Amino acid sequence: MYFDGFLIPVRTSDQETYRAHEQHWWPRFREMGAQSLVVGWGDDVPAGQQTDFRRAVDLKDDETVVLCWMTWPDKAMRDAAYAKMMADPAMEGMEMPFDGKRMVWGGFTPILQLD
Repeated sequence: MYFDGFLIPVRTSDQETYRAHEQHWWPRFREMGAQSLVVGWGDDVPAGQQTDFRRAVDLKDDETVVLCWMTWPDKAMRDAAYAKMMADPAMEGMEMPFDGKRMVWGGFTPILQLD
């Protein structure tokens, strides 16, 4: 398994728009091998003394931090899917309901999973 994690600043008033955006794109990711997507809307995101989720995305007063993760069978499938998505003409000019310049993301290899 492999997974991507995302921290995203979304205008609080755009919660439904953002949810619909993720729901719209999910089938395309699933076709390319993604196994699951979890989208969490921040409702208990405290300020830290050194750093925190809010500072990580330079959160504005009218925004909420969203935490997402997407699972893949392996990194190779994820890398191939992202390359294909970036070459997809449907991605050109796509309006995202958040400031992508402040999004934080990365890919992770699990070292422990407890169910």
